[in-house]
Amino acid sequence: MQEKRRLIVISFDGLGERDFEAIQSMPAFSRLLRVSAWHKNVKSIYPSLTYPAHATIVTGRLPRDHGIVNNTLFQPERSSPDWFWNRRHLQGDTLYDAASRAGLKTAALLWPVTAGAGIDYNMPEVLANRPWENQILVSLRSGSPGYQLDMNRRFGKLRHGTDQPALDHFMHKALMATLEEKKPDLVLVHYTDLDAQRHDYGFDSKMANEALKRHDRRLGDILDWVDAQEDRDLYGICVLGDHSSLDVERVVNLNPLFIERGLIKLDRKGHLKDYRALMKSADGSAYLYVKGPELDHVKAHVRKIVEDFAREEDAIEAVFHHSEIAALGGDQNAFLMLEATRGYYFNDRLDAREPIQEITESFVRGEPFYHWNTHGFSPTKSGYNTVWIMSGAGVEVGELEGPMSLLDEAPTFAKWLGVEIEGAMNEPLHCVSAEG
Repeated sequence: MQEKRRLIVISFDGLGERDFEAIQSMPAFSRLLRVSAWHKNVKSIYPSLTYPAHATIVTGRLPRDHGIVNNTLFQPERSSPDWFWNRRHLQGDTLYDAASRAGLKTAALLWPVTAGAGIDYNMPEVLANRPWENQILVSLRSGSPGYQLDMNRRFGKLRHGTDQPALDHFMHKALMATLEEKKPDLVLVHYTDLDAQRHDYGFDSKMANEALKRHDRRLGDILDWVDAQEDRDLYGICVLGDHSSLDVERVVNLNPLFIERGLIKLDRKGHLKDYRALMKSADGSAYLYVKGPELDHVKAHVRKIVEDFAREEDAIEAVFHHSEIAALGGDQNAFLMLEATRGYYFNDRLDAREPIQEITESFVRGEPFYHWNTHGFSPTKSGYNTVWIMSGAGVEVGELEGPMSLLDEAPTFAKWLGVEIEGAMNEPLHCVSAEG
């Protein structure tokens, strides 16, 4: 009887195809590549955001099917909507559920959409988003209380809220302790240092390059630990990205146009009172939602506003209608979906005065959701793919041929672990075997 395998899945948020040349010459990345199957042009999903992507990575399904269609919920009444933190939002089976059913021990550290999940050692990514909430209590009730208390007691001094690289320093220490002391069979770990630096400073910035080097050192620690284990041959290691990113210069927001035409009503304080049409940002893309009576008339009015704007300005690359949104895998509750032109992204603030705004350093440093670099764009944009690298027994070493997408990853992991995952769209990659 074959001994059970152990898999460590490492997500370096924002790791893209344009990083591959750099990482293949870095000590730890190159060390892993030499013994791995790898693909440097992995297609993300639409919208290519962190939460929908990570949900796809563990389900093998599109956002329209697993339900995580954006980073944040559609809560137009809230200026700061909740994120899709909770497992209850995620529809269907997951890799960690399949592992648990097979009797495997699971761990997840800051993996999106895992609050309340049935994971043995769970440190979910979740924030206190109400004035009366306490961050520690919110985290404890959303994950594994004893485990999180222990990790925070030992390593919490490294963290400064959600600031990077301090957050990843904390989580990395917690990961290494978890590997050594808990010996989980499946580990899902999500590092956001690189993504955070690119948002604030740009894709090729010094800060982003330094973050990539920090990731290499973190990966080196994990490889060293695995190599030191007596059962090292039972371990598989996968490094992956969820999306790439693009530098931006301008923000697009159609809500001022809807306010001007009476499709959005605000109260005296500028808060949403009601709407007939509303734009919801997904950064590089956006959803448009409509509601109310005489809906056909509203839709025609909104379509004309959008099409006139797209014709007059070079900010919108594509407008997708309802049937197209479903085919692309997006939110089927949306009326339209918009794709930003390179150099632009969407912001849905209701206090914006103009539909297009130049990004400034003061905005990036002082206002939420203003960036020099972002994602959420269509995965078909050129130079925008992500990467996948996996080592372990039964994994055929070398570059994979043919197309690959995030949809391939969950069934591939399940096959390698010898567990059954339900509902995945694609078959496992041929480079992995359940034996060997």
